[in-house]
Amino acid sequence: MVATDTTEVILPSPHFLAVYERFLHYLISERRLAENTIAAYGADVLAFLRFLIAQGESAIPSGPEPLRLYLAAESAAHKSSRSNARRLSALKAFFAFLLREDLAAANPVDLLDLPRHGRTLPKALSPREVMALLTPQGELDPIGRRDNAMLYLLYATGLRVSELVNLPLAACNLSAGFVRVLGKGDKERLIPFGEQARLRLDDYLHQARPLILKKKRSAYLFVTRLGGPMTRLRFWQIVRATALAAGIAKDISPHMLRHSFASHLLSHGADLRAVQMMLGHADIATTQIYTHIDQERLKSTHRKFHPRN
Repeated sequence: MVATDTTEVILPSPHFLAVYERFLHYLISERRLAENTIAAYGADVLAFLRFLIAQGESAIPSGPEPLRLYLAAESAAHKSSRSNARRLSALKAFFAFLLREDLAAANPVDLLDLPRHGRTLPKALSPREVMALLTPQGELDPIGRRDNAMLYLLYATGLRVSELVNLPLAACNLSAGFVRVLGKGDKERLIPFGEQARLRLDDYLHQARPLILKKKRSAYLFVTRLGGPMTRLRFWQIVRATALAAGIAKDISPHMLRHSFASHLLSHGADLRAVQMMLGHADIATTQIYTHIDQERLKSTHRKFHPRN
């Protein structure tokens, strides 16, 4: 129902859920966003709708005041400005959808300033730490060979962890030395990998994977004993355990290898646009942040050793 003489659409509270479900369908079928993005947007919009219902609201707001009240309540609950900025991005997409469907007359998010926050530089490992992480500690069993091949491929290609654990067997071309990845928004990209990663993959595929599967069949490159893909949480545990065994004291995560891939390429003169394509970034500004890592490292060295500091 679209109002004809007012600036807001009156919807009984139970209808909020129907609007929410239409929004999710729009994200999935038309925007074709990544699964994690849809989940995050859905959670943020649902939280806002629950807030409206709790406030006794039965209308989609056209002004910014309900949004201000909602964000103030979130801040009072010790939610960070970065989290609120993410919520506003979700709500902006939600109101854009409502406008498109004639369910709202304005986008009140446009009347708000996004919370300001400093952009945190991604944490990367040093080349020495990467070498320690990739160097096996003793003789490897089939599971250890799988884990080592995964670590090598992650650093060699900069894959997202979700892309790595769900990589199909057919997506890896050993002879040509590249993987074919279906990333965010179902966008396909080809990423090359070097000889060291190829050797680890070849060893895993011929010496370890058959022993892990034990005559079972699987369409996935990296498999568990059940024949399915590994969870992201399990791979995170493997990375942490490998780092501890290698004597790396940092609080390490799989994503740090993706950051290391990008920062090490750029510090050795790689083309920014090429790194953007390999990482699968839609916006080159996202890739440019890696160029600041070496600048910060230089500043730190200067502060530490310059006699006039």
